[in-house]
Amino acid sequence: MAHSVTSETHPPAAGTDSYRQPLPWKFHRVVQALNALGTLWIVLLMLLINTDVLGRNLLNAPVRGVTELVSLSIVGIVFLQLADTLHSGRITRADVLLQGLERSHPQGAALLHAVFHGVGATLMATILWAAWEPLWESIRIREYVGAIGDFTAPVWPVRLVMLIGLAATLATFVLLAWADLKRFAALRRGGKA
Repeated sequence: MAHSVTSETHPPAAGTDSYRQPLPWKFHRVVQALNALGTLWIVLLMLLINTDVLGRNLLNAPVRGVTELVSLSIVGIVFLQLADTLHSGRITRADVLLQGLERSHPQGAALLHAVFHGVGATLMATILWAAWEPLWESIRIREYVGAIGDFTAPVWPVRLVMLIGLAATLATFVLLAWADLKRFAALRRGGKA
């Protein structure tokens, strides 16, 4: 996932934004677990690819379906890791604007973060809503990738993983927007966020 170099090299001071903070109901553990599953999936995929390469070169016997599994896996991995990417503050955003605003107008920055997260939640909800029908259709028609007689893999499990990742990202956007609004209210009252 693309991320800002600025946020990696100069993380904001504690309390200046809602990223990397614990989420209500320990939801950050859910997004971390999904990220870990995505990472495990990457490791398994690398083992499969290396087995295929070795099989091709040493035994002249490639592993069937590697291309199909890789194409399905990339989608699944991205959606499993999306919520944690958001929670850790590595989603692409205008850091230069936000960091300047944090210093000069912390209330405005908190409100802008809340708007960003609200728009993100709306986008995730829209995609989640649109993704249900393809999942059911995929199950109904038994959609698969590959060639019958050689290798086939069903598509619906990856579509389900997409929905899980979208739902987790939607919840993360909502929780971050809530944290931003609480920070905005605290700053308005003159307290420390």
